Amino acid sequence: MDIKFEYSRKRSEFGRPCNFSDFLAEVTVDIPPDPSLADNFIPQDPVDFSVQEGPAMALHEVNTERVEVSIRGVNHVEGGWPKHVDPKNSELTTRYREEVEREDAYTRSVQRLGTLMEHYIRQNNTIDIYEEYFEEEEEEEDDEEEQPSAKTINVFRDPNTPRRMATHLSWHPDGNRAVAVAYCSLDFQDSRKDMNLDSYIWDVEKPYAPELILKPSSPLVTVEYNSKDWHHVLGGCYNGQIVYWDTRKGGLPMETTPVEFGHRDPVYGAFWLPSRTGTECFSGSTDGQVLWWDIRKMSQPSEKLILDISRKDELKKALGASSLDFAPTMPTKFLVGTEQGIIISCNRDAKTPPEKIAYIFRSHIGAVYSVTRNPFFPKVFLSVGDWTARIWTEELMDSSSIMETKCHTAYLLDVCWSPVKPAVFFTARSDGTLDIWDFLFHQKEPSLSLKVSNDPLLSLRSQDNGRIIGCGTRQGTVSLLEISPGLCTMRKNEKTLTSTMFEREARREKVLQDKYRERQLREQERLRVQPEQREDPQEVFKQAQADFFSSIKAERRRR
Repeated sequence: MDIKFEYSRKRSEFGRPCNFSDFLAEVTVDIPPDPSLADNFIPQDPVDFSVQEGPAMALHEVNTERVEVSIRGVNHVEGGWPKHVDPKNSELTTRYREEVEREDAYTRSVQRLGTLMEHYIRQNNTIDIYEEYFEEEEEEEDDEEEQPSAKTINVFRDPNTPRRMATHLSWHPDGNRAVAVAYCSLDFQDSRKDMNLDSYIWDVEKPYAPELILKPSSPLVTVEYNSKDWHHVLGGCYNGQIVYWDTRKGGLPMETTPVEFGHRDPVYGAFWLPSRTGTECFSGSTDGQVLWWDIRKMSQPSEKLILDISRKDELKKALGASSLDFAPTMPTKFLVGTEQGIIISCNRDAKTPPEKIAYIFRSHIGAVYSVTRNPFFPKVFLSVGDWTARIWTEELMDSSSIMETKCHTAYLLDVCWSPVKPAVFFTARSDGTLDIWDFLFHQKEPSLSLKVSNDPLLSLRSQDNGRIIGCGTRQGTVSLLEISPGLCTMRKNEKTLTSTMFEREARREKVLQDKYRERQLREQERLRVQPEQREDPQEVFKQAQADFFSSIKAERRRR
């Protein structure tokens, strides 16, 4: 009987890991024989047993008196030919011999085919012998027929009144079976006393009641699952505190940072760090600080960075962080989008705090609502603010974006990349529309625009498979949208083509940047050589004003 033990939980969910090692054998205990106990035993006779270990064969050989043939055991009788075959009849003997030889040939063919297939299977582990070399043409034909589409598969509504904004979403790392939603009112000086503080974790299959109610001391602005320990959930509060939960122990917080050592403004971004212990995290706020924490000791931050782009490390000159992004593929770097429209690329490994501010990108008019790195090309990142979404690369500092969308009539409030297609991203608009862009094929218009709600869309988050998109609205409604396979299936060579596109646009932007600097140098040199020819700004303004009104008068006369 096989002895086995079946675990009811995964190894990562319980206990401490066992460390096995090799060492020499040693005697732990030695029990010498006791002759006085021999009377208690009954001698067994005989002590030798014989067992048959020969394998049972499906193919037998029968030696007859005239010829040796190989036949199946069920077709012969012991000691000779089958009963229906007379050994003296040469015709029947020949016919039977041919029949047996055909069966043997078939058996040998099957055995040889099995050996050949085993060889092909082993070979296929190295080379895909079943690869389809002309699948691109089939995909192109399918794409011509299939139109991009999306449908709503589930809706979660804030169970409280008054309704609050769904400010942030985070998918459960284990198969995206649940989604954590942060609910908060970000309206200026919204001090309604009947405002609920709870946030919720929803089971994707059960939209009518939350799976777990998170009860913070202040409304949550952001929430994030720990990819290393799925039961730990991190939250950033409206009052600047950082809080975390262990979902196995209910909805009450495990620990909260003190108010005096936390942020002074709402926490708009909080992320777990890929440390050995899985207990480190960091947060950013509009108070101009980025703080690092360890949930084992949250009495005060372990590290601090002031977002002063003048690199004087002065809090009064710091820029407020309105968005934050961190990619595990770049564990020491992170991006900060500010209220002043500037994106800061930071490096935690720098020696001094001013050196941690590596690059500065002057991106948008107004606040940067979201910034996120491309999951396939970490040096390329995407931002939204004002009316556009823009793509940047860290290889070009102090320059404009390499690509951007058209200007919309509505504000763009959030953005996220597709985790499976390198050139696809999603934008959320203040008119309740979700835009799906595929810059590899269309750069002037989105591949799909879907009216999700009449309320502004504030938050977006895609599942790991890129098929389901979660959209949070101003009224606390979270809609799950399933997009068509063409928008969430990577094609052959798509990553290479996207990389080529980004490199081409980066080179183009670098050429334009060099030409602009060269023109500025020529202009400075001209003004230095001929200072008397410098034009008065007031005269330039008056001339432009006169030209403007003269063109209006000419148009009126023409009409």
